[in-house]
Amino acid sequence: GFLFAEKCPAPPRTEFADVTAEVYALGTEMYYECDSGYDRRSGAHPGIKCKKELQGASWGYSGFKCIDQTMLLSTAPTVELEFTQKPAIKTRSPAPPKQEDLSEFAQKDFCGPPRTLPHASLKLKKHYYVGQELHFKCQSGYDKRLPTSGTSTCKKVNGSIVWTTLDVRCTNE
Repeated sequence: GFLFAEKCPAPPRTEFADVTAEVYALGTEMYYECDSGYDRRSGAHPGIKCKKELQGASWGYSGFKCIDQTMLLSTAPTVELEFTQKPAIKTRSPAPPKQEDLSEFAQKDFCGPPRTLPHASLKLKKHYYVGQELHFKCQSGYDKRLPTSGTSTCKKVNGSIVWTTLDVRCTNE
């Protein structure tokens, strides 16, 4: 009965705050965007979606990669060789959260953080879905007034879908 995943309204916006999520509700779609100076390798789709699999929820990946534009332009085989042999040490993805920390419910219907890719950033595609929890944390320099962090959860209350009130004020006063 996943067809009826309920969309959340736009999450609360807090200026000067970074928004992160530890897990993502089923149906959530995100996409990779290459950093400037990099282009996506043709053929791979930038979008990923949190889907229900037999072993629980997981992201569907398509092998998306961001490649240095100068390498795309160059046809010299030596450049290609260098590129394939370089070990990908540049970005280490954070260790996945320990499964024990998540409740039974969370494990089955939520995806963990998506893979980080070298030279790419992740963006939300359309909506969050009911059950999504977001963490807001003031960026450094704007965390002068408490509370400097908090969470907001998308819930269904009396038939309408709302984000729980967030009490975070980020200011550099």
